[in-house]
Amino acid sequence: MTTTVRNAPASPATASPGGGTRASRPGGRHRRGAARWFVLAGAVAVALAVLAPMIIMALNAVKSPAEYSQDGPLSIPSELYLDGIVNFWQRVDFLVKLWNSFFISAVVSVVACLLSLLNAYAIGIGRIKGRMWIVLLFLLANMLPQEALIYPLFDMARQVGLSNSQWSVIIIFTVIQSAFGTYLLASVLGTFPPALLEAAALDGAGRWRVLWQVVFPIVRPTLMVLMILFFIWTWNEFFIPLVMLTTNDTQTIPIALASLQGDRMMDAPTTNAGALVSLLPALIFFLVFQRTLTRGVTAGAVK
Repeated sequence: MTTTVRNAPASPATASPGGGTRASRPGGRHRRGAARWFVLAGAVAVALAVLAPMIIMALNAVKSPAEYSQDGPLSIPSELYLDGIVNFWQRVDFLVKLWNSFFISAVVSVVACLLSLLNAYAIGIGRIKGRMWIVLLFLLANMLPQEALIYPLFDMARQVGLSNSQWSVIIIFTVIQSAFGTYLLASVLGTFPPALLEAAALDGAGRWRVLWQVVFPIVRPTLMVLMILFFIWTWNEFFIPLVMLTTNDTQTIPIALASLQGDRMMDAPTTNAGALVSLLPALIFFLVFQRTLTRGVTAGAVK
């Protein structure tokens, strides 16, 4: 007697990583596609929420004071009113403020990165005594509020002849930014591969040669990120430049914006025009170095 065995219809299966089969779910791909659309919709909503204040600011920057008072800040201007931009440009001497902000931010970003690299090289690779306590000290320095430091800083600047000088602001922000940079780079260099250092020592390389030919090329993406962040952070600083810089020829753009607000009244279109004009240099700087910032952030993950 023979028995006939009928093969049952095979169910869809997919190969598993261990060599077996795994049943596929027909609706899984559709669910993943729906989840992607929800994520995309959420990202668009967040982008609109971020851009909404900038759009409103741009609309009010080209709106006349009468139209602003009559129709409100959310209305679309009927015609382009550029007198607000011209008034802000002439009233605060914008080119002087722009140069002051650029000069202070550029010097701080370069010198702070160099100082951070030297400090972190001594702490992370030099293995000096009390390394953890020094790193903790740099971390605490970043947590101190500026209001607690401004009076002694102002008094010291006056005693050394740097009152109302841009160099006083440069020195202060160089120390503040390099404290954060040292804390970050010391953590990075603390895990530096010892094999590279030993190979460089066998080749007869000294400490300075190891720093510039071995360590610097590896941490250069991180330094570029720090330089961009230091520039933007210093550009946006307000409180310390407000106290340290007292004349128009030394002040920066954030102080120029604050000077538009009076005690009892404020010209909203001129203020929005000033904010728009002041935002453009920082925005252009960010767009120019956006690729550098992205590469620097992802360099550590790739390596």
